[in-house]
Amino acid sequence: MRAPGPCAECGARGAARYRCPRCSSAYCSVPCCRTHRERCAPDSPRERAAAGHGPSPSPGPWSVEDILGEEDEQDRVPLQKLKLLGESEELRDLLLNPHLRQLLLTIDQAQDRSSLMRRFMQEPLFVEFADCCLRIVEPPEKENVLPE
Repeated sequence: MRAPGPCAECGARGAARYRCPRCSSAYCSVPCCRTHRERCAPDSPRERAAAGHGPSPSPGPWSVEDILGEEDEQDRVPLQKLKLLGESEELRDLLLNPHLRQLLLTIDQAQDRSSLMRRFMQEPLFVEFADCCLRIVEPPEKENVLPE
């Protein structure tokens, strides 16, 4: 997997994991995406090609496919597994904790999410949340189980 380059909006080195669906410019976060979207030239080669050849781009918010690059595809969790998160009683119970909700909001609003995530992984409550999510989307393989 190729290392991310610098963000075209804020200049953060090695942080630009997402690409603009209009012009393929790299950016690192939701705030940088919003800034870029306001300034992005709507007459990009991709949009010109879409307008002249083939169906027009769908209106509305960008899809995950527009944001994730090919190199990010291996890290993508399938939608059916993500839906399991919403069905988990254990996860719902954890999310009732106001401290955990505040941690998640802080991450969502942060510029440097990766260093914040590393710091929060020292918090037992956040580790419990992360482990719960992982158990749901990637259940552990049953070891030492005799076939029936």
